[in-house]
Amino acid sequence: MQIGVETSKAVDQRRVFVVDEDEITRAALQFMLHDEIETHELATPEEAYEKGTGWLVPHVILLGVSLLKARGDGLIAEMKAKFPDVRILIVTDKSDEAVAVGGLKAGAHGAVVKPLTLEAVRKKVDTVLGRGGAAPLVQLTVMK
Repeated sequence: MQIGVETSKAVDQRRVFVVDEDEITRAALQFMLHDEIETHELATPEEAYEKGTGWLVPHVILLGVSLLKARGDGLIAEMKAKFPDVRILIVTDKSDEAVAVGGLKAGAHGAVVKPLTLEAVRKKVDTVLGRGGAAPLVQLTVMK
């Protein structure tokens, strides 16, 4: 445990899967979250499906926008079918905003916009988990 970590959050037995092709983004998100929540890094949705069995089902998936670009909005429905109670946050940057908006329309619960900061990532995860320290999710502009 590190200074500033809320013990109640660190022991609440919830888990996050960071599913992203980009190893650096996965590692950064895992580093930002691991003190307060069980966090697993996975490169593909298939790895997440394999790992998320039995007691290891994720509560939140941080999904890299590159996977959404490659596989389409149907990936959101596929993940929700595999993990019915999961909350999905799309990790994106401004240049991929249209893709992220498509993911939101398909059922994702919000977005984490780069550049990533410790405070912003933790607050958004807390928000979708309904935990203390939460802040409103920043939603991307829906383009028609």
